[in-house]
Amino acid sequence: MVVMQNVASLFDRFPFRMPWAGWVLFVTTTGALVFAYIMQYVFDVQPCILCLWQRVPLGITAMLALTAVVWRPYNQRTQMLFIFCALSFLIELSLAVFHTGVELHWWLGTSGCVLSPLHGTSPDDLRQQLLHTVVARCDQISWTFLGLSMANWNIPFSLGFASYSTLVSFMLSPYSSRKKIS
Repeated sequence: MVVMQNVASLFDRFPFRMPWAGWVLFVTTTGALVFAYIMQYVFDVQPCILCLWQRVPLGITAMLALTAVVWRPYNQRTQMLFIFCALSFLIELSLAVFHTGVELHWWLGTSGCVLSPLHGTSPDDLRQQLLHTVVARCDQISWTFLGLSMANWNIPFSLGFASYSTLVSFMLSPYSSRKKIS
């Protein structure tokens, strides 16, 4: 019984309370985006089209989390924002799983993942094709840490924060047995 009380009191602590929960999501998603841009622009690790797609749910989640922090009072609207954050992380998770499968050659990527041969009749045609050429291929891993690519790391990141967002949304529920979080 004491163990259950200790576990229950864990959810009363700051990472699950507003506004801290919103700040946790905002800082982690913004940090992930900053890391991706630093890898691209400072260390010249060129992203493929799937890498670029994976940035979109992170940006959406960062905006939703910041909105949840500043939109008072914390009530059902805030709960819905956290549900949308969880859905955004699930979209991020599905993109990361798909990208990992492409990297491991389990399946083919999208049409934007492949290099196409140049063909044209004029220098302007060739120039336009070169400007729209894919810089990085989706099936080639350009950077790893501890043997895992960024798409691989994105899977536990997205799954963990989807779970966190869902848990916080349940904590904000008016039907929760817990006292109102404010």
